[in-house]
Amino acid sequence: MKPMGPIPAWFGDEEGMLLIGGCGAASLVDEAGDTPLFVYDMAIVEAQVRRFREAMPKAVHLHYAVKANPHAPLLARMTGQVDGFDIASGGELAMALTAGMAPDRISFAGPGKRNDELEAAIFAGVTLHLESEGEGRRALAAAEKVGKRPRVAVRVNPDFDLKGSGMKMGGGAKPFGVDADRAAALARAMIDAGADWQGWHIFAGSQNLDAMAIIETQAATIALAARLSDEVGAAPPLVNLGGGFGLAYFPGDERLDIRPIGVALDSVLESLPDIVRTSDFAIELGRWLVGEAGVYLTRVVDVKRSQGETFVVVDGGLHHQLAASGNFGTVVRRNYPIALANHFGAAPAAEPVTVVGCLCTPIDRLGEKVALPPVGEGDLVAIFLAGAYGASASPAAFLGHPSPRELLLG
Repeated sequence: MKPMGPIPAWFGDEEGMLLIGGCGAASLVDEAGDTPLFVYDMAIVEAQVRRFREAMPKAVHLHYAVKANPHAPLLARMTGQVDGFDIASGGELAMALTAGMAPDRISFAGPGKRNDELEAAIFAGVTLHLESEGEGRRALAAAEKVGKRPRVAVRVNPDFDLKGSGMKMGGGAKPFGVDADRAAALARAMIDAGADWQGWHIFAGSQNLDAMAIIETQAATIALAARLSDEVGAAPPLVNLGGGFGLAYFPGDERLDIRPIGVALDSVLESLPDIVRTSDFAIELGRWLVGEAGVYLTRVVDVKRSQGETFVVVDGGLHHQLAASGNFGTVVRRNYPIALANHFGAAPAAEPVTVVGCLCTPIDRLGEKVALPPVGEGDLVAIFLAGAYGASASPAAFLGHPSPRELLLG
């Protein structure tokens, strides 16, 4: 038997049926039409936003990283919850604008922006986060073509990373951002060329559950931003501190307490170097805001035995939930929290089972040797912490299976 991550404490049941946003899982499937189904509870997202606002200094802006979950109804609701959107493609630019986010509150990061994406972003009035000197040159050419002054910030590859992060975005050779020793020169060149310089984007890592590591990285990020700004000789309007706040996906993980992060950040902001004393600061979060709000529901189509083991075969799989299968940035596969939605809270069977998807590949495993109640055909399997990097981050076209349904509650 292999342990699974902790099921968030706010999920309960009514007569053995999992409740999501106060609604039974089976009734939600009926409402959506079928499984597989992602259900997102907006009340949980709003609770996370409140948690952030209560813990962080009032002066710190909250940005939503659209890549975490770009479900259109969710994005439309997020416009009223956060201070800005961070996007990473022309497609996300269109989504953000359609959702109603003001262009001057949208920032566009990511390497490999095409010329048409640069032109669209500049024409719309969003801020480009430049990832290289070459992108800066192309942005100026795009601005001349569309006849608008470009809004630009410089994304910095810092000379440090966020220790213990699930994905390291800074430190060492990286495809992201401009190395710290060249970042000021690029900012100065853009200012001299007439661009509207908006500041710095410094993202050192993501998915971290160590508050002290995040505290140290934020302090180092602000110090780096101040040093680079001194080199430029101009105060940055905004310093995007990146994110890094992680979720407790796996066995042994504990939910991140962000209160000490806010206390430490408030202390740093009280004694800022002069060059950044008038700057705004932002924290960019994706999975931390929406991940806990999602549940993936998939129906059991077969229960089979092989070589003394029991396999529960469901109609979903890694084509919808790549992360839960262990194939999205993890080295060792570990179990997400998983349960039988229609026997929620029931005692587990004596023998563990392995939950697999419907794809013809051995890596399509959603739960390996997990303790579940006795399982039968037609039961509903629920995978928790499914609100981020699910439907849009998975190979939905693989083997031609239907796309999952998505439902926003609240």
